[in-house]
Amino acid sequence: MQRHGIGRLISAAGGTADGITATIGDLGAEAVAAMAIGELLHRADLPPGPEATVHLCLRHGTTTIRYGVETGPAGVTSRPHRHGDEPSVAPDVTVTQDLTEVIRSLFGPRGTQSSASRVIRWGHLEDPTAFDRPLPTYDVVRRLVDALDRPYAIGLAELCVRYGSDKWGHHTYPRRYEQHFDHLRDQPLTILEIGVGGFGDQGRGGASLEVWRRYFPRALVYGLDIVDKSHLSTGRVTVLQGDQSSPADLARVLEVTGRPDIVIDDGSHVSPHLLASFAYLFPHLRDGGLYVMEDLQTSYWPFFGGRASTYTDPATSLGFLKTLIDGLHHEDIVGRAPASTDPDIGGLHFYHNLAFIEKERNLDGGAPSWIPRGVKQAARVSG
Repeated sequence: MQRHGIGRLISAAGGTADGITATIGDLGAEAVAAMAIGELLHRADLPPGPEATVHLCLRHGTTTIRYGVETGPAGVTSRPHRHGDEPSVAPDVTVTQDLTEVIRSLFGPRGTQSSASRVIRWGHLEDPTAFDRPLPTYDVVRRLVDALDRPYAIGLAELCVRYGSDKWGHHTYPRRYEQHFDHLRDQPLTILEIGVGGFGDQGRGGASLEVWRRYFPRALVYGLDIVDKSHLSTGRVTVLQGDQSSPADLARVLEVTGRPDIVIDDGSHVSPHLLASFAYLFPHLRDGGLYVMEDLQTSYWPFFGGRASTYTDPATSLGFLKTLIDGLHHEDIVGRAPASTDPDIGGLHFYHNLAFIEKERNLDGGAPSWIPRGVKQAARVSG
């Protein structure tokens, strides 16, 4: 399904059931079901294990769209069952649910998930010995229904470990990210991360993009890398190629993404590159958005354009960020030349190697003009 179609479903999932059903009808139930199955399997993260067969039946009006999911030592496979193509072997379990309800559970706001239409039929109930031992199908189905019913339960550190992102382990970023991101998890967001990972190896990378895709169930996630890694695009993840220090490349990125809600710079970590990306992208960030810079230790390393002994040079990433602190108070500083970012910096949060910049209107007017700004004269003591 095209990115625009997924965006429409995410938006519809925040509205009425009739609106979701109508959107499914516009996009085509089979295309929506295929996308939903892919998203569900991604979130369930089914591990290799004993063989199990699950049939997923998604109802839309009088139509039922069927998918077979098979797990085993080699991993997981899935395929649609077309009319007349039903398998001859009965599945271990069949899970049936309305497609409208599935879309709401996958992409709706926190707390709107429902299983009211779900029916689970186990294929082993006539076998008395099945009640004496846990079956592998139980865990498969548990993971699938948990992915629908508890989409916000999993933590960011666990996701980093699951998908292999160095945001946890080499760093301890998840705790800080959750402080700033948790209240946004059920919002329909556009997220842009600079740096896909894997360095120059075209076949590697994308771990953090998968983390954001899973952490933000309603987000469209974009990655930007100087190496062509577009083959990592899947589902709600789109990978673009470009140079983060090139305004022309960044303009082409925004033509695809639109205005982002969150930008995360985990790219080259070279100070001039970080500053170039910020200068171009921050003005396009939505009001209320967050701009994040990672691995700021390179600000002290000359190899990355940093300074080994000068800590306030605005040509380095951290030196520049320090100037934004003054920008927060721009209406109260006498004689300071205004910076272009002054009216839009609402807050700054610094952690070890990590900074969050809040975009928010900062034009409250400052202190009243009658408060003296000059040097206070000592009072004369008489008598």
